[in-house]
Amino acid sequence: MNESSSQQVSQQSSQREGGELRGQFGQVLLATFASTIGFWAWMVIAPLQKTYATELGLDEGQISLMLAMPVLVGALGRVVVGALTDRFGGRRMFTFVLLASVPAVLLVALAGELASFPLLLVAGFYLGVAGTIFAVGVPFSSAWYEAKRRGFATGVFGMGMIGTAVSAFFTPRLAESFGYLPTHLLIAAIMTATAILVWVFLRDSPVWEPSRQPLVPKVMGALRLRITWEMSFLYAIVFGGFVAFATFLPKYLTTIYPDDVDPIGAGTRTALFAVAAVVARPIGGALSDRVGPKVISLISLAGIVSLAYIVGQQPPEGVLTGAVFIGMAAAMGLGMGAVFAWVGPSTPKDKVGAVTGVVAAAGGLGGYFPPLVMGATYQAETNSYALGLWLLVLVGAVALVVAGMLRDARPGA
Repeated sequence: MNESSSQQVSQQSSQREGGELRGQFGQVLLATFASTIGFWAWMVIAPLQKTYATELGLDEGQISLMLAMPVLVGALGRVVVGALTDRFGGRRMFTFVLLASVPAVLLVALAGELASFPLLLVAGFYLGVAGTIFAVGVPFSSAWYEAKRRGFATGVFGMGMIGTAVSAFFTPRLAESFGYLPTHLLIAAIMTATAILVWVFLRDSPVWEPSRQPLVPKVMGALRLRITWEMSFLYAIVFGGFVAFATFLPKYLTTIYPDDVDPIGAGTRTALFAVAAVVARPIGGALSDRVGPKVISLISLAGIVSLAYIVGQQPPEGVLTGAVFIGMAAAMGLGMGAVFAWVGPSTPKDKVGAVTGVVAAAGGLGGYFPPLVMGATYQAETNSYALGLWLLVLVGAVALVVAGMLRDARPGA
């Protein structure tokens, strides 16, 4: 076949695909809404951490472990869920993850009512299932868009992270207004209603084809790809940093600025942090489609390193502190959009879900360890988390160097 014939076939294929993908934006928006609810459930413990600490008499280490527990399962479970999405499709997996997470929210409510720390840890472990919802949406959204617009598609879906802001803002307010138990019952009801909505109205892309490859070989195949390891490292920094701060920020603010920030104020600031990352994520994806994900990743990592350094100085609470945290969140959001714009054109079509699951798991694990490190390095004498923040600066600087050495993905490839 000559070059002219190849181009004609390619154009015909693109036109056919474009016709089949009508309604794509609405489908991605519905998936984004489902992800928002999943993230709300995943982060439901963090906004009430001070209540748990007071009523259960928890020390720094116990608080850090409590906050990190949902992140662990939410990270590791993404490997499996991403591969299963390749096989069963987004509609089934969104519904499954939402319904499977409802008992976890109820178990958290029971643990709080009984004031049982061991049960709260078990509930938090199970709650991690809700965090796997991200690994469903990336291959689902990618399948709805042609290759040159997948950065935009995954960026829009990534806005489902706003569920962390929803949790930080609404959970403490609902608990204060309506009570602890009714709040968790309400969240469980919303999750159930969302699962029904997804089952009725969500549909997989007409160009999506299920993969029949067994789970273990599929994951192992993803692990053999160089792009998997490269993007896993970068995503562990940008998304891991976001998860860590979204989880630990209420604790950080009420500890470092106890006279200036109460739990509801900390929730509001955490919500603004999450919103900044959410807004920046699709921008990062769209810019990556235009100029390449490597450039956007480098800008993101440079921003994270410089702003983490300022946070490490622990400036007085006020406009400067707020601006620095919001700027850091925006830098992380840009990086998140860039990484998955990098994954799409660089990954074989039948392995997108599996690679997504592994990369998303790495991001989750990147958010698991920082709260533990922050708790372990906290200096009570000086009321400082400086050492933990310096470690973030160091790791971010290493990631900046690594990203600079990687081969860029060609925009529109």
